[in-house]
Amino acid sequence: RIVSVGMFEHVGVHHYNEFFAKVNALLADDGVMLLHSIGHMSPPGTASPWLRKYIFPGAYSPALSEVFTAVEQNSLWVSDLEFLRVHYADTLKHWSDRFEANRDKVRAMYDDRFCRMWEFYLVSAEMMFRTGSQLVFHMQLSKTRDASPLVRDYMVDTQRLYREREPERLARLAKLRSLMKDGAA
Repeated sequence: RIVSVGMFEHVGVHHYNEFFAKVNALLADDGVMLLHSIGHMSPPGTASPWLRKYIFPGAYSPALSEVFTAVEQNSLWVSDLEFLRVHYADTLKHWSDRFEANRDKVRAMYDDRFCRMWEFYLVSAEMMFRTGSQLVFHMQLSKTRDASPLVRDYMVDTQRLYREREPERLARLAKLRSLMKDGAA
């Protein structure tokens, strides 16, 4: 198994073939890769110069067509694809709220300019994911068409198991918090 989370945006479009060739070389015949990346549903293009300079130097949000082309050229199967359309917008909104709640602490470590840049980024990125073409995708890749289940039933079973264990997990967490509180007193 190979899992890539939040790294693909930093590979560089000119290295996609090399990246997927390495994936193909490393995967066992029955192996599966999960690629989690930010991308967009629009034609290939360049990243915002402001984002590249101040927030994500050297990063690039790929068009899905660029990813699919490189995957096909390296004889990999896309065995599953999931688009998290507005999920990341919600994440960015939470980050923005937390940033605002801690703005004074951040300003004490940096300056007003830094705070304004990050406020601008968080709000504008939220809007790009909420109303624009930006999205997060999960692409499941394999060397063969039968390396992964045909349907997602296994996810439902796993989710059910986690729900059944949730009360136990919460009890352990409460106990740990109590121990930490007692130790801090």
